Amino acid sequence: MTFNRSDVGAGSIFVAIGLFFGLMTLYGLDIGTARRMGPGYFPIVLSGILIVFGIATILKGMSHPDVERGPLPWRGIPVLLSVPVLFGLLIRPLGIAPVLLITTFVTSFASRRMSLLAAVALSVGLTIFCILVFSIGLGLPLRVFGSAVEPWTRPIFGVR
Repeated sequence: MTFNRSDVGAGSIFVAIGLFFGLMTLYGLDIGTARRMGPGYFPIVLSGILIVFGIATILKGMSHPDVERGPLPWRGIPVLLSVPVLFGLLIRPLGIAPVLLITTFVTSFASRRMSLLAAVALSVGLTIFCILVFSIGLGLPLRVFGSAVEPWTRPIFGVR
């Protein structure tokens, strides 16, 4: 019998996580009823959905053969693991705009197929989109420029 190891492994992880949180909810919180939901009602429903998705993924993996995988992308692993740390360290002193530029630019080089021009275009485009959506559109209290870069940006942009 052939099966797709990735799908079966991922489905097993979904089922295990769903069972773990479902059992923790059953033993720790009051579930209630559909009319009078307790604090454990929503987590138990989410656990059930996760278990169903896990079982569906396992069944899908059992019906398809394993696919040939290429070599492990060693270049992308340290890049993608370091970017959240970089974001957390730089967000307060630099602000959201410079940090998005930096982290998007660094992340784009996790792939060997990314060119320098495409990385710059992606970084600038994503930064502009995020500023428009989160700062201007939703009005979230994000500093566009932090205290470390504000003296240089105030005369140019006039924003804080």
